[in-house]
Amino acid sequence: MIMAKVFDFDVYQPKEIAKRVETTGVTKAQLPVFSMAVLGVLAGAFIGLGALYYVIIKSDQSLGFALAQVLGGVAFSLGLILVVVAGAELFTGNNLIVMAWADRKVSTTSLLRNWLVVFVSNFAGAVGLAYLVFRSGHWEMNDGAIKDQYIQIAAAKCVLPFWQAFFRAVLCNLLVCLAIWMAIAGRSVLDKVVAIVFPISAFVAAGFEHCVANMYFIPMAMFLISADPSAALLHTEISGAGLIQNMIPVILGNLMGGSVLVGLVYYLIYLRKKPETS
Repeated sequence: MIMAKVFDFDVYQPKEIAKRVETTGVTKAQLPVFSMAVLGVLAGAFIGLGALYYVIIKSDQSLGFALAQVLGGVAFSLGLILVVVAGAELFTGNNLIVMAWADRKVSTTSLLRNWLVVFVSNFAGAVGLAYLVFRSGHWEMNDGAIKDQYIQIAAAKCVLPFWQAFFRAVLCNLLVCLAIWMAIAGRSVLDKVVAIVFPISAFVAAGFEHCVANMYFIPMAMFLISADPSAALLHTEISGAGLIQNMIPVILGNLMGGSVLVGLVYYLIYLRKKPETS
C-alpha cells in the first residue's frame, strides 16, 4: 500500500483530464461575448510576448542552430504559460472545445461563435502588441539584428507553400493542445509550467506554424518595413496578401491538429458513450 502511494503521481489521470477539458469547454462556450473578446485580446498579446522573447534569442548569431531553436522555443513557451496560468482565450487551445461539442454539451453555433470571436480578438491583441513593440523601438536592440530577424521570419512565412504550411500547422497544434491537456493534469502552477514547456519548445524548435504567433510576427515585420523604404522594396512578399496566404493553410492545419488529432481522438477514447448491449 505504501509502495503504491510512492508511485502515485499527484496529478489528474487522463480520463479525469478528459472530463475537465469537456467541462472547461462548456464554460468557455457560454462566456459572454465581451468577456470572450477581452480574454481573446489578452491571449493574442500573450502569444506575441512569447514571440518577442523568441526573437531576442534568435537574433544572437553566436548561438548554433539547435541551441538557438531550443532556447528560443523555451522562451516562446512564455506565451502559453501566460494564457494558461494568468487566464485568456486562445483560438488554438479552444480547438479542444470540440470534445464538449462531440458529447453534445455544446451546440455547433456556440462552438463556432467561440472560435470566431476568439480568433478575431486574438488577431487584435497580437497586432496591437506588435504596434506597441514597434513604437517602443525594441527592434533596434542588438545593432538592429532583432529587426532583421523579424523580417527574415515573416518573409519565410509569407512564401511558405500551402501544403508545407498546412502540415506544419497540424503538427504545431497537436503539440499545443497536448501541452494544454497535460497542463490541465497539473494541480500546481509549477506542474502546469513544466507540462507546457516541452511540447511548446518542441514545436517552435521544429519550425511548425501557429496562426496566433503569425498574427504577431508578420504584422510586426509589416510595421518595420513600412518605416524603411529600402526594406519594403526588398521584401514585397511581406504584405497583407502574404499574411492571408500564410493564414489560410495555417488556420486549417491548426484546426486539424487540435480539434481532430487531439480533441476528437481523446473524445473517442474517454468520453464516447459505449453502445448498450442487450
